[in-house]
Amino acid sequence: MISGRKVYINGKFVPEHEAKISIFDSALMFGDMVFEMTRSFNKKQFKLREHLERLYLGAKILHIPLHMTIDELEVACLETIKENEHVFGEHDEHRLMINVSRGPLGIYESVFNGKIGPTVIIADFPLKWTVAALAPLYDSGINAVIPSQRAIPASLMEPKIKNRSRLFYQMANIEVSQMKGENNWALLLDPDGFITEGTGDNFFIVKKGEILTPEGRNILRGISRSYIFDLAKQLGLPCRECNIEPYDVYEADEAFMTATPFCILPTISLNGIKIGKGCMGDVTKLLLSQWSINVGVDIQKQIQTYGEEVEQFNTNVPTPYQFKNSDKESDEG
Repeated sequence: MISGRKVYINGKFVPEHEAKISIFDSALMFGDMVFEMTRSFNKKQFKLREHLERLYLGAKILHIPLHMTIDELEVACLETIKENEHVFGEHDEHRLMINVSRGPLGIYESVFNGKIGPTVIIADFPLKWTVAALAPLYDSGINAVIPSQRAIPASLMEPKIKNRSRLFYQMANIEVSQMKGENNWALLLDPDGFITEGTGDNFFIVKKGEILTPEGRNILRGISRSYIFDLAKQLGLPCRECNIEPYDVYEADEAFMTATPFCILPTISLNGIKIGKGCMGDVTKLLLSQWSINVGVDIQKQIQTYGEEVEQFNTNVPTPYQFKNSDKESDEG
């Protein structure tokens, strides 16, 4: 079934099912690109400018010559939403995927009659695609697992640039998918054994009323991660960065993950060891509640409603946070 949605590609809108890039594009050949994923609340984009600022900084560091200003790209994002709104439901939220690559490599210039340059793509699809399968986790929680795969340190590849060269994330997810148990999400260590981040999410613990998160040295400094600091200040809660070892997590009273699509999800165990009471903690609930108040949407209720709406979707497929292994043996028997 054709969706009716359109995708922005280099200044033009094309039907989603016809959207294509060249087989010679650097994004395909090297993962040489930057990207951002956003979401809306009540149809209004959340922190869109902050996402674009991070994208432009990444493009600057990677020397990708974007030929449009940040204001022009922001307008293109809003025009993409307007172009697609008629095929979205009344309660659907917009999830933008903004991809910018270096474009086709110079050695293939003749294929394009000498006209090569960056590839800019903006796709718009319903948020519920991403979050529906995550709905049960607000009650069950995430079981964090430390894989053998380590995070790539900034000395080798700058993790603060949001890029598609993320094979190490996938390897971590695949490894964790082979382990027993449900709702296993990878939580990576840096080469020194300190916790960094998940494979698409940032990590926090709460200890004696203080909110702690890994230092920003070897992680993607998430937009949602940054917003937790804003929420903590609003609520009068102490919140700081520090080095966190697995042992610190075992001592914690509660823990949670953050990411743009789901905002906050509780983490109830690490390597099978229960964190605190093994459920969403009071501080986590307070942060999620205040976030919901600020954006005018009951975040947990919205995502759980999406989960009920799209039960027919096949959830046994990989996500940015979890590799679903259909061949995994059941824990029973």
